[in-house]
Parts: sequence; C-alpha cells; structure tokens
Amino acid sequence: MTETQAQTIVTRNDEDRRYEVHVDEVLAGFTVFRIDAKGRLHFPHTEVDPAFRGRGLAQIVVSEAMADVARRGETVVPHCPVVVKYLRTHDVPGLIVEWPDQPHPE
Repeated sequence: MTETQAQTIVTRNDEDRRYEVHVDEVLAGFTVFRIDAKGRLHFPHTEVDPAFRGRGLAQIVVSEAMADVARRGETVVPHCPVVVKYLRTHDVPGLIVEWPDQPHPE
C-alpha cells in the first residue's frame, strides 16, 4: 500500500487528553490538551513519530482537533508552536480562541 492509499484517521482520546492521528491503525502522532478550571482546552504540545514525519500529519491532527473543538463549542488556548501557527494561518469556523497573555508578533 502506498502512502497515498494509507488510511489516516484522527480521534479524540479523552482518557489521555489528546487528539491522535492514526495511519493504517498505527498511532503516528498526537496533540495534547489539558482542561483548565474554566473548561478551556490548552494545547501545549504536538508530536509526530519520526517514522511518520514529512507527511503533514501534525497539520492534519491539529486541523481535525480544532474543527472538533469548534463543533463542541469549546474554547482553545494555544501554546504549542504548531497549534499557534495553524491558528494564525487558518480560519476555523466557530472556533473560540483565547490567546495566552504574552506578546505576539504582528
């Protein structure tokens, strides 16, 4: 099976508090979230297994995670550089983003 035929699925794993991307049922990467006292989802870290790098999986898992959070009506607080970059370059309809209290370049 070629890379283009590989099945890529993103799921939310509430037990481990992360969104996972699987390629042909193998865990290839994830983006972690933690829930604060206000119910906001803080995204501090995204990781892709070195064996799966170069396939755009970090962007896929973050994209699907943000879309799912928007559908659920939850709020995102981005900390992870991958999540920050994604949110600065993509519009996610209905997503509520609360930027951390730190200066951001314009």
